[in-house]
Amino acid sequence: MHDAIPLPAGVETSDGGGATALAVRRAADRFTRFVDGLTAGTVEAPLPGGGRTSARFDVLSAVAEDDLCAARLAEGHLDAVAILAELDGDPVAPGQYWGVWAAEPPGSGLTATRGPDGWVLNGLKQYCSGAHSCTHALVTATAEDGRRLFAVRTGAPEVEAGPGCAPVPGTWRAIGMAGSDSPDIRFTDVPATPVGGVEAYLRRPGFHHGGVGVAACWYGGARAVARVLFTRAEQRADPFTDAHAGAVDLRLYTAGTVLRRAAEEIDLDPLDKAGTAGLRALRVRALVAEVCSEVLDHVGRATGAGPLCHDERHARAVTDLGVYVRQHHAERDLAALGGLVARGPEDGR
Repeated sequence: MHDAIPLPAGVETSDGGGATALAVRRAADRFTRFVDGLTAGTVEAPLPGGGRTSARFDVLSAVAEDDLCAARLAEGHLDAVAILAELDGDPVAPGQYWGVWAAEPPGSGLTATRGPDGWVLNGLKQYCSGAHSCTHALVTATAEDGRRLFAVRTGAPEVEAGPGCAPVPGTWRAIGMAGSDSPDIRFTDVPATPVGGVEAYLRRPGFHHGGVGVAACWYGGARAVARVLFTRAEQRADPFTDAHAGAVDLRLYTAGTVLRRAAEEIDLDPLDKAGTAGLRALRVRALVAEVCSEVLDHVGRATGAGPLCHDERHARAVTDLGVYVRQHHAERDLAALGGLVARGPEDGR
């Protein structure tokens, strides 16, 4: 079992580090307890496509409703487990806490070179969630033959990350999702094991199944934000509060129904023989992202500034969800969806 995560060294933020370090520790503790529960069998999160994908999404939503930052880390670990299973990598061992560091924004990234002793990674990787709590990670890097996925040992949660793999101070100054602990990490000759072939990470059907899993986390976050509105509606009858509560319930019902339908479709065609996984993921993510935005709006209009100023849990849920849901790339993803519907995968992927 994993011991409680200490206040992480090197977490530098605009608040002086105190509040964010506590948020990082809180999320990391919940994350490691979740993974320990998976190992012990007290928590169950079935692999996608195995007939119980809805249960997997329910678990992610439940963790997110409690703490979105912990859900971000839990989702990464579960995604890593699924990727390794799908691409015939070594399975996750007890005591390991995995992340998936595959963001590739503009700028310098990771390069992979193969030498006499195997592959090594060099460069900068951005948005490495769980930088101080993940012991291992799957990371994307550019090799001579194209983009590949690699498994690395980070060395966390030691004060110093593993040799050649270190978080860059000052690169995670977030308020929303602060506890996800997502700084840049500098790789210097980090030994790496390839997982799958060139572009295998993106081309596998599970890439899209995992994208729906992220939407399940957003949905759980929206439920957390809605909690204060439903509590207020229970306490006293007011037509305006009831109208907002009804609007929020409608949207949450829609998102939950769509996620369950998506889970059923994934279980019916886990290998995506019909070629619809990408379309499904774009639709589900767009709809759930829209639901999140509308829930944030209705709850804010119905409850005013009071809960944001006096209810720390609610204020954190609102701020975290506003950041997390930006993993949906708004009009860019809608354009991809429209192109895929109109012209098929060649132009719309």
